[in-house]
Amino acid sequence: MITILNTISEPNFFGVDLINSANFLELIIRFSFDLIVTLIIVRYIYFAKNKRKDYLFTYILIGITVFLLCILLDNVDLQLGFALGLFAIFGIIRYRTNTIPIKEMTYLFLIIGISVINALSNENISYIELIFTNLAIITSVFLLEKVFLLKHEASKTIIYEKIELIKPQNKSLLLEDLEKRTGLKINRIEIGEINFLRDTAIIQIYYYEEKSPIGYTQNNFKSDIINENDDD
Repeated sequence: MITILNTISEPNFFGVDLINSANFLELIIRFSFDLIVTLIIVRYIYFAKNKRKDYLFTYILIGITVFLLCILLDNVDLQLGFALGLFAIFGIIRYRTNTIPIKEMTYLFLIIGISVINALSNENISYIELIFTNLAIITSVFLLEKVFLLKHEASKTIIYEKIELIKPQNKSLLLEDLEKRTGLKINRIEIGEINFLRDTAIIQIYYYEEKSPIGYTQNNFKSDIINENDDD
């Protein structure tokens, strides 16, 4: 079909084709395939587990942008250096307001990688190889997210005012009080800085969660620190 389309005379203006039917059809097919793969990973694997709407928005748009950037500039003689340059640029992204967690950075790298693969694969790579590559990535992400990593150990930093409970002999009382006040089943704790002038201590608590809270975004919080001194 693409061969037939190539034989059709295309109108052009100032030496630029108004439409290249063969290339346009290939763009639609590749874009649809890449978008489906991206949505499966981001919407039905990542978002179903983590419920992070901010990253859902980011991953989809970055995937679309990188794919279109790669495929439209594919005719430019950049090849491997071009692909590696994209990884270098997008792979080190740091938003100024918040630090991106390592898991979200991995998904970002994954989405960029998929977009580059689907856009820059040429005639030396068959469609079966391309489909297998995408299915292998989807399967790996699904197994790691849904099967092998059923429990995610999250953490919170707490400013704790009952300083007498941080003594080793009061560990059970400390855990009981923290679980009661946070509503979390705490797996382990770490005692950080102790301030005897203010009778406070910084405690890092770790707990298992099946999924992130619905609607949670880092922008909703000014700090990851929970102040347990409710009486002030």
